[in-house]
Amino acid sequence: MSITVDDVLAARARIAGTIRATPVEPSPSLTERAGQPVNLKLEHHQRSGSFKLRGAANAILKLSDAEKARGVVAVSTGNHGRGVARAARENGVRAVVCMSRLVPRNKLDAIRAEGAEVVITGRSQDEAQVEADRLAAGGMVMIPPFDHADIIAGQATLGLEIVEAMPEVETVLVQLSGGGLIAGVALAAKARRPGVRVVGISMERGAAMHASLAAGHPVEVEEMPTLADSLGGGIGLRNRYTFRMVRDLVDEVVLLTEDEIAAGIRHAYFAERQIVEGSGAVGIAALLADKVRLAGPAMVVLSGGNIDMTLHHRVVSGETVDVAAAAA
Repeated sequence: MSITVDDVLAARARIAGTIRATPVEPSPSLTERAGQPVNLKLEHHQRSGSFKLRGAANAILKLSDAEKARGVVAVSTGNHGRGVARAARENGVRAVVCMSRLVPRNKLDAIRAEGAEVVITGRSQDEAQVEADRLAAGGMVMIPPFDHADIIAGQATLGLEIVEAMPEVETVLVQLSGGGLIAGVALAAKARRPGVRVVGISMERGAAMHASLAAGHPVEVEEMPTLADSLGGGIGLRNRYTFRMVRDLVDEVVLLTEDEIAAGIRHAYFAERQIVEGSGAVGIAALLADKVRLAGPAMVVLSGGNIDMTLHHRVVSGETVDVAAAAA
């Protein structure tokens, strides 16, 4: 049940030919605002457009030839499916991605473009999981989005890169959804720099891990439309890894309003010249909203850039975007 730094190092060697070590750039605007050095980890420049390729590639590369021949199935709010689709295609593996009707069309199209089959079912990730479970029962290999040792070890390679790029880092701001990314980053970063503060950032609308931490055990929450759509979905009532790891390794969790997330997207574009999706902008948004105060150097993860460009234009143009009304 445990994941070690040795697992992370092995994952980094395994996926080295698949992923890119993404750049780190200083943010003068956020540094001035926070009063401390702030760097941005540009993980939205990852192949496939998000960090998810790290875990998906690690999991698929660890499959036996017999397992690869059976094909893989995944449930996704978008980015995990794209990572699975790309890693599967590059390894000659059939992939099916199950998604709810809340997933934006641009993410569906991107997954299909990678060669995966897409199945749309239900209005939540939990409902899409039912179809994925059916396919797995029929013989396909499940590649979970977060609660899986190989997925977490793959995502944790991002934590190694963060500390190597900024050895003096004192706070890392990381997206929080199912917990695979932040659990891995916290494990790797704290192994390399004990005492580093890891802050999880999520949205007010349906933050499953936050609700589970408050309850002391995994709970279900209603999945709601949000600008940070990649952070939607539950953590699984039978969660094996990420709930415990987030509980033990993450120092703080903050939640953002939709207006605050929109402000993060706009700041990323106008001040940082970066196009990021809502989930990718939450670390920036938390600093802008003064919901995270810094006492030393910080790294902000920009986790993904797979945003519908029409939506992005509306947000950066200052329009108040009601995603709940659009999804109704």
